[in-house]
Amino acid sequence: MSGQTLTDRIAAAQYSLTGSEVSRAVCKATTHEQTAPKKKHLEFLIQATQESNVNVPQMADTLFERAGNASWVVVFKALLTTHHLMVHGNERFVQFLASRNTLFNLSNFLDKTGSHGYDMSTFIRRYSRYLNEKAFAYRQMAFDFGRVKKGAEGVMRTMSVEKLLKGMPTLQSQIDALLEFDVHPQELNNGVINACFLLLFKDLIKLYACYNDGIINLLEKFFQMKRSQCKDGLEIYKRFLTRMTRVSEFFKIAEQVGIDKNDIPELTQAPESLLESLETHLNTLEGKKP
Repeated sequence: MSGQTLTDRIAAAQYSLTGSEVSRAVCKATTHEQTAPKKKHLEFLIQATQESNVNVPQMADTLFERAGNASWVVVFKALLTTHHLMVHGNERFVQFLASRNTLFNLSNFLDKTGSHGYDMSTFIRRYSRYLNEKAFAYRQMAFDFGRVKKGAEGVMRTMSVEKLLKGMPTLQSQIDALLEFDVHPQELNNGVINACFLLLFKDLIKLYACYNDGIINLLEKFFQMKRSQCKDGLEIYKRFLTRMTRVSEFFKIAEQVGIDKNDIPELTQAPESLLESLETHLNTLEGKKP
């Protein structure tokens, strides 16, 4: 289905009558057209999050309302618009989402209007789980992994052991939820899911940078940590190794669908001897003989 439907026009007109330009822009960003939300509507909403007189809860409620639609296209675009605002909007938008007990309750969503609806419903359920996890991570950490400073002076590199051991599992859960989107190149077959994949790809690059920083910090501190901390740290490191394979697979799909190779980070494999030396150190602390 292409073009705005009568329902789209009525929804937008209702908000025109009530005078809510923001809600009207949400409706325009989440039409039944099988294309990504238009840039002009997204930019309007991003700008709106910066304005102190704009009601962010009302904006979020309109997005949740659109996510309650029966059509996979409208729901997917509501999630896409929310994701876009979480990344590019004022931080108070993410703060508001993180303060809510529930965000998207789409674990049973199913559009039965055709085989395409069935296929896309699977990705909607996975995508909504990721956005819920992204908001939950913000609530846990009081910052967004995607927005914080990276590198030697970055948040994850300079974090204390206690905070790091609490923060890394939260980061791992967000990365897991993203990787569970689990799409294959042939399934990236319309403008909506393609726009979603691009946003997930950009998120993963930032999350991976944080993850890497956290692991470097963990390894630098490992041999000075207490026994119980070493035990937790070793588990975090082992999980990191298994996730690297999955991150690498995601990046391969990005390359296959035409994302510039220069935009894809190279993953370097840690030597196995490193894991062995961490395990040996923990065994020593626990009084086990080699």
